[in-house]
Amino acid sequence: MILDDFDSRPGSATSLLRTFVGSQLRQLGGWISSAQLVRIMEALGVPANGARSAITRVKSKGLLFSEVVNGQQGYRVNADAVPMLESGDRRIFSFRQQREDDHWCLISFSIPESRRDARHQLRRRLGWIGCGTVATGLWICPAALKDEVQEILDDLDLRECATLFITGRPEANRSLEDAAAQWWDLERLRELHERFLAQHSSQVGPAATDAEAFARYIHALDQWRVIPYLDPGLPNSALPTEWPGQASLELFGRISRSLAARAHAFARSAAH
Repeated sequence: MILDDFDSRPGSATSLLRTFVGSQLRQLGGWISSAQLVRIMEALGVPANGARSAITRVKSKGLLFSEVVNGQQGYRVNADAVPMLESGDRRIFSFRQQREDDHWCLISFSIPESRRDARHQLRRRLGWIGCGTVATGLWICPAALKDEVQEILDDLDLRECATLFITGRPEANRSLEDAAAQWWDLERLRELHERFLAQHSSQVGPAATDAEAFARYIHALDQWRVIPYLDPGLPNSALPTEWPGQASLELFGRISRSLAARAHAFARSAAH
């Protein structure tokens, strides 16, 4: 399974390239010449040398592979990466907040020491999709994420080491808000939302050119796209007051409506 690279810092050349591939290149037929891809990265403020280094890193992760078409050297989206990209579309563009009466999923696992590397990967990937830690071998997430949890267990060959429970509202010796603050790093999530709001509130509105729309949209999408993974969309009763999540979601929607079409028009013209 090819995974998104959540270790890439938003705004870095590698992260911007992955965002372009996921949001634009698939719609352009999946192939682009080397020269065109470098020019597109330059439109995002990435110099040619940085673009080539990012391409090498993204190829090493399996997202792209080299392919010559009509005598031109270029890169094609790896078909094996499409399920990951489609899953990302659902997360990024269909962010879902849990309702108060929605169910939860508990993930209980016990993994032998001989498979400690798989145990580390499981914890890391559960965190990547927004699961919280109740105890060392007990994690929690909205039940809507159950299928993603099962995919992770299958990919790591750990299904026999884990049991999933679908349950109603958790009961603890404290409020759900206090419990959620222990199970998730809500301060980190708040910081991600507030940083997005601070850096992109001025990006709403028409752009002077398609190139400007492209750069503004891809930079905003690149910063936004990690948030719907790390933020599980907890119900309001589990969140602190003045939670910025809804405001950043609405901002991303406004940016998309004002810039996405022209951004894709620029990508289409630059890739042909």
